[in-house]
Amino acid sequence: MDAQGRGQAGDMDPADQWVLNPDTGSYELRINHAADAASGQSSPAGATRSSAPATAGAARPAVPSPASPADGSPAGRSAAPPGRRGVPDQRGRRAAGKGSGRRKAKPKASGKKKALTWTGGVLAFLLVGGSVTGYLVYQHFNNNIDKVDVGVNNAAVIDGPVNILVIGTDKRDGKGNKGYGDNGSVGHADTTLLFHVSEDRSNATALSIPRDMITDIPDCEVKDDGGEKKTIPGSHKVRFNESLGQEGRDPGCTWRTVEKITGLKVNHFMMADFNAVKELSSAVDGVEVCLGKDIDDPDSHLKLGKGRHTVKGEQALAFVRTRHSVGFGGDLSRIELQQQFLSSMIRKMKSGGTLTNPAKLYDLADAATKSLTVDTGIGSVSKLTSVAKDLSKVDLKHITFATVPVLDNPEDGPVKKTVILDKAKAEPLFSMVRQDTSLTEVKEKEKQKEKAAKDKQAALLKGPKAAPADVRVRVFNGSEKLGAAQDTLSWLQNSQGMLRTSNGGNAPGGKKQATTTLEFAPNQADQARRLAAAMGLPASALKQGTQNAAPMAEMKLVLGADFKGAGAPVGAPSKAPAGIQKVEADDKNICAK
Repeated sequence: MDAQGRGQAGDMDPADQWVLNPDTGSYELRINHAADAASGQSSPAGATRSSAPATAGAARPAVPSPASPADGSPAGRSAAPPGRRGVPDQRGRRAAGKGSGRRKAKPKASGKKKALTWTGGVLAFLLVGGSVTGYLVYQHFNNNIDKVDVGVNNAAVIDGPVNILVIGTDKRDGKGNKGYGDNGSVGHADTTLLFHVSEDRSNATALSIPRDMITDIPDCEVKDDGGEKKTIPGSHKVRFNESLGQEGRDPGCTWRTVEKITGLKVNHFMMADFNAVKELSSAVDGVEVCLGKDIDDPDSHLKLGKGRHTVKGEQALAFVRTRHSVGFGGDLSRIELQQQFLSSMIRKMKSGGTLTNPAKLYDLADAATKSLTVDTGIGSVSKLTSVAKDLSKVDLKHITFATVPVLDNPEDGPVKKTVILDKAKAEPLFSMVRQDTSLTEVKEKEKQKEKAAKDKQAALLKGPKAAPADVRVRVFNGSEKLGAAQDTLSWLQNSQGMLRTSNGGNAPGGKKQATTTLEFAPNQADQARRLAAAMGLPASALKQGTQNAAPMAEMKLVLGADFKGAGAPVGAPSKAPAGIQKVEADDKNICAK
């Protein structure tokens, strides 16, 4: 390699192996340059590489400017080293060689095409590892990420619904975290969201869990610094935020607590501290927020007037921490501020100005990876990229932030410091999320065949219902709950007047099933409708046979994992309960009050 970055004879610059395909706007790996030369094709300009190896903590590797170079080459492509065939050298002359004749000018690329070309080039050189610089940047991002083994190693991307636990800690040590509140904090679950993405990636719901909610924390297994496993005993009726940090609990303990509260299986977790808000908001050059009144909060150090502002760094952190000057001055009011901030930051991250600017992309990737602690299932840049690509399929207007419904804790006395789960509203909300029901109005794709099948299934619930005394059904337990069949039988007989019911015990073969099902014959349809109405069974639970049953035959009810208890509706409602606090991610007109 000479002083200007040219390869010596016989050497191949790795960057030159990535060739721009003008038809697609993407870079492709091309190794057989001899064949190109023989066919008269010239390689696109290569990227200039740093002659010194990068090290962790070193300054950001140089990234070529998206502006057009002085030689007039298209935006998004670096000028080729002097002397390359068909490309002007430093003296403005074309190097001698085959193909040096004047070529017809190519039509100018559209602005969108240039953006795609530029972004593709940056990703090719910086992330794919097509050059030494790209490899070192990739390793740099990898080394930024901290990982915690929580005893679960799920695949990064799955075909079904995805639940990612996002934890913001109040840990005060480390760079940029000192000077906020209790400097001795071990790092509790200060801000917690469960981000649920539907199986078809049509919608997503982020559930905020209040840190001061009183709950039970289950036993959890953690690993110490030496890799030895130990079990942290659970706690009864404590604040939710104690699921992390307290008694040596790690994010896996918060993971298990959230599963116990919501009934949703967590796939992965991501955890960040105070510094993440400052770094990420700065990386995207600020986040727009709105206030409905002037705020001067000495506790969070937020001082902003009424109206819209772009905040970043310390000011962004002050915004998401303030609570005494908004709403009722508690954690629930602060959650609404945080939801507004996160919605706006998502919009900013997905904007063209961020995704097509290589410097911003680098800063964003560097800040994100430095700020994150994740589970081992997504503990690398490639895995995080796969997750991000999968989740990016969700349209912004179908992302909703909601707060888990709570009530004031009656045990607090006159001064209310904690809250408890509002089960009457929370369970229907959790049920909606478990069954991928969007909290926003999602327009269904036109699938005539699927719609016809759903209509046919829904028709099973329509029609006359048998008298309760005429309902004959045998109840089987295919759920995880002990005694579920007997509890249901007692409820049907004593509360619903269905006396001709019997207990079938465990499901045939002892098999557990995910959903409750009711099997019946065509001449038992009226009985099925009566039972479905009483138990809140969805149409999908009804399985009608093709042949009529004997007059005294029983229907077959098998309780599944969706069975919540005798008397509780099995199916999810189609709308969220009244009074659920929620924020839609694409709503730009939200102002804190």
